[in-house]
Amino acid sequence: MSKIAIITGGNRGLGRSMALHLARKGVDSIITYRSGSEQAQAVVAEISQLGAKAVALQLDVGDSSSFAGFVSSVQQALRQWERQDFDFLVNNAGIGTHQLITETTEHQFDSLMNIHFKGVFFLTQKLLPLMRDGGHILNISSGLTRFTMPGYAAYAAMKGGIETLSRYLAKELGPRGIRVNVLAPGAIETDFGGGAVRDNADINRFVADQTALGRVGLPDDIGALVALLLSEDSGWVTGQRIEASGGMFL
Repeated sequence: MSKIAIITGGNRGLGRSMALHLARKGVDSIITYRSGSEQAQAVVAEISQLGAKAVALQLDVGDSSSFAGFVSSVQQALRQWERQDFDFLVNNAGIGTHQLITETTEHQFDSLMNIHFKGVFFLTQKLLPLMRDGGHILNISSGLTRFTMPGYAAYAAMKGGIETLSRYLAKELGPRGIRVNVLAPGAIETDFGGGAVRDNADINRFVADQTALGRVGLPDDIGALVALLLSEDSGWVTGQRIEASGGMFL
């Protein structure tokens, strides 16, 4: 029986890389997208070419009122596997906002809160009855919870909340054999935050100069690690924060 991962924001960037690396390990996926249905279907096709199976479902993680409907969509999708449960949840979807504390608006704050904290909390809550005992929840955080850069206070604060939540989830879900960990990427070359790390040569060079391994991270650096963390080879790891930054700001 194939294992199934739900990956929020799986239509692009890190989420896409996660889904593809899991497919290479024989793990099927339900990926979500807020917009960009064509992107999502392209990822589904790529996964199929790798010999795995995937379904793309629309989801706005910032709108908790939609979660009950999303759970119903997941239940319907699981019928394609002739299952009523899934194995892994990767809370990956997110947005980036660069704004100094003195300039952050309440609307920006609420948007980050709804997507990066409230959404993760209540989506996980709603999906837990469908998660198979012995599964794994992986919450995506950020290196910005360890080191600081002006303009990311609100974003990093939400991610700090996720790191605390993850430890509590690990404790409460331990009796079900469900592991819960945090993966905190450093700066990665994606379109996140407008693609500045990927497209701005000065920013890219700055990050590389501050990184022990001498380069900026790539999506495959994260996708490969997600596949490892969800595997049985990491079965004794729970309640932990794993940073994948190449040694940024050591």
